[in-house]
Amino acid sequence: MTLKPLAVRIPEEIEREILEVAEREKVDKATVVRTLLEMGIDEWRKQTALELLRDGKVTFAKAAEMAKLSFWEFADLVKQRNVEWVRYTPEEIEKEIKEASVAESK
Repeated sequence: MTLKPLAVRIPEEIEREILEVAEREKVDKATVVRTLLEMGIDEWRKQTALELLRDGKVTFAKAAEMAKLSFWEFADLVKQRNVEWVRYTPEEIEKEIKEASVAESK
């Protein structure tokens, strides 16, 4: 993985939080910031996928792909976060499952 420099201005409180994490984890500030960015982006992907699914803007399979989770991992996430998304007929649900199975096998 190639690392690219990124300069940002942050409030002092966030810098204190970063330093606290760095000290606790015994790593440098850059490692803390990279880790927290990755965690934040990961959560953002999941939240966005869940919102789009809930609003009926994407299929279940597409939402799982957006969240970068397997079909079953995404199903667990949907259940954990109590997202209501089923507005389909039984035939449409069967089609979704088939599409997801095909996508998962790729």
